[in-house]
Amino acid sequence: MRYDLMLAGLLLAAPAAAQQGPLGLGTPASPAEIADWDIDASPDGAGLPPGRGSVAEGAVIYAARCAACHGPRGTEGAIAPALRLAGGIGSLATPRPVVTVGSYWPYATTLFDYTRRAMPFDAPQSLTPDQLYAVTAHVLHLNGLLPADAVLDAESLPRIRMPNRDGFRPVRGAE
Repeated sequence: MRYDLMLAGLLLAAPAAAQQGPLGLGTPASPAEIADWDIDASPDGAGLPPGRGSVAEGAVIYAARCAACHGPRGTEGAIAPALRLAGGIGSLATPRPVVTVGSYWPYATTLFDYTRRAMPFDAPQSLTPDQLYAVTAHVLHLNGLLPADAVLDAESLPRIRMPNRDGFRPVRGAE
């Protein structure tokens, strides 16, 4: 079977609007489409949306949307140990390091950013900013990094100092 001819036929059959790019594929993204995907949050908090969420609110959302994979306390990694979210603080330099949000990640904003983009697994980008702040607060609480009555927002989240903040070093020759 000549797959090159099949591909050429598909390209020729594509609407003219889809053949604007240099390869004749796709259409230019509109500013609105780009804005929908421009959702990164930096360590300093740049890019965090307005909103707020508490540890208690996050516990409810976590139980409904996260515990099936990460376990009820975030320490179980219900499907695989790599899915653990909590525990392991201080274990990275041991023979059996436990890599979790609390033990490894250098910035709390990274938890918000990753969760915003990729979770829950079955419906990424489905949580509202308030829900994201709440789940982030709950996971940080599971790691002993926030008290049970804590509330997070775009101002307070970047101020959280993660235990491994200074654990990353530049690669030799990249300085």
